[in-house]
Amino acid sequence: MREAPFGGRADWLAGQLRQAVADGRLPLGSRLPATRVLAAELRVSRGVVTEAYRRLSEEGQVEGRGRGGTVVVAGPRAAGPGATRALGSGAGGRAVGSGQLAHAAPPYAAFPFTPSPSTLPPPTPSSPFGSPPGDDVFDLIRTAAARIDLSPGVPDLAAFPRAAWLRAERGVFGELAAGGFGYGDPRGTEELRRAVARWLGRYRGIRVEPGDVLIVAGTAQALALIGRVLREDGIEEIAVEDPGSLGVRQHLRNQGLRTPPVAVDGEGVLVSELRDHRAVLLTPAHQFPTGVVLGGARRRELMRWAGDGGLVVEDDYDAEHRYDRAPVPALRSLLPEGVCYAGSVSKLLAPALRMGWVVAPSRYREALVAAKRYADLGNAVLPQLVLARLMESGELERHLRLVRRRHRRRRDAMIGAIRACLPGAVVHGAAAGLHLLITFGGDDNAGTDDSAGTGDFRDTDLAAEALARGVKVHPLSWHRQRPGGPPGLLLGYAASSVSAIEEGVAVLGEAVVRCSAGAGVRGPNTRTAHR
Repeated sequence: MREAPFGGRADWLAGQLRQAVADGRLPLGSRLPATRVLAAELRVSRGVVTEAYRRLSEEGQVEGRGRGGTVVVAGPRAAGPGATRALGSGAGGRAVGSGQLAHAAPPYAAFPFTPSPSTLPPPTPSSPFGSPPGDDVFDLIRTAAARIDLSPGVPDLAAFPRAAWLRAERGVFGELAAGGFGYGDPRGTEELRRAVARWLGRYRGIRVEPGDVLIVAGTAQALALIGRVLREDGIEEIAVEDPGSLGVRQHLRNQGLRTPPVAVDGEGVLVSELRDHRAVLLTPAHQFPTGVVLGGARRRELMRWAGDGGLVVEDDYDAEHRYDRAPVPALRSLLPEGVCYAGSVSKLLAPALRMGWVVAPSRYREALVAAKRYADLGNAVLPQLVLARLMESGELERHLRLVRRRHRRRRDAMIGAIRACLPGAVVHGAAAGLHLLITFGGDDNAGTDDSAGTGDFRDTDLAAEALARGVKVHPLSWHRQRPGGPPGLLLGYAASSVSAIEEGVAVLGEAVVRCSAGAGVRGPNTRTAHR
């Protein structure tokens, strides 16, 4: 930059950017670096970068999109020789890369157009983190390329009991009569409903008859059917935990239900906020995403609320995965007519099976069966029979014991890596589940009450920086409705090896430093806590 004409650095930078757009290094739709980041990289004032961006905006080549950044929207128009001159064709321009100036040809080719991992620009609009999450956000994050995937909610897929499944499948085919290949009961096969009833009695404390169980295509379909039935009953909204699952909100809203937030603290949902609501969806055994267990006093308060006519939809999404605490009984076991219970094998075996169940209060049972019938005539029969055989033979229980041991080792490795590489992080929800929540710069509560202030960066920027470095994580802010609260990340450990977990967390440590430096402020608080 020293050779750029004095007082003309904004012109010089605008010319470099025009040329980069013209030769395809900044393609249409790409997002320019944040002005603060680029100014630091080029060692110029932020005003130089702002002025260069302003000029390109006036020419119609870029467009400011608020939190979405500055985006290339058109190719360059004809301009004078000084503007269209090839990179480096001026008086001794310099190449910029990795934060330092160096003589090279052509100049400026190393940043931001072919960046090293440590100087990658913010995400493009197609990035999962480049804008507020849309309906396809989980499709985008699942298909995003990454060396290490620490996404939450995925079990150890490599541990799927293939041999046991094949044995059970051979047994089913060997015994199945010809009539078994016809249309099945929309409620599910008798064999699986009986096996699920026994499983729930043993592991979740729920006394239920096979006739009370409805087999569905995972919790996603359970929520869709429940939402439809509630709408038919005149219920237009269902309260949800905040923070709480973005995916759950998306499914409920797709059924036309409003999802007002109710706060979560260290004891679970604040039942006092349910006074004006008829229904609420909860994850009481292992709250998503904080990992909090609904406390005893809150459970009693919630049961009084439900006894007065409220409905609890209990999403028991990963209750079997516990490591450092005794099992917590399902709410359904305490007040059957006030709780609509949903569970699945997505976190126990694999999401690909698309297999789950609903146990509803008697007043909604037939309506849910009708909704299931008209949705798809019932789940595929053959996988149901195979799963029932796994459950009844004890194979599923053996699988659960195996993955608990493996998940615990991986969880411990992640906690150790966080302590070593992210000393400012507060760890939440370690006693159970398939993921950890870490927060930065706030108090120990990951909920919406942020009395200690927020961290020094946005967690979406941190997740984008991690993805640029090859590590996939989810930002906590996706799962909040109310503003405020410290930034955080959801880190899945069940599906990754110990070495991948340690490498991934080390990369996150580098990303935190980068994001803190990009914000122009100190890094997160350097204290460690474990919850």
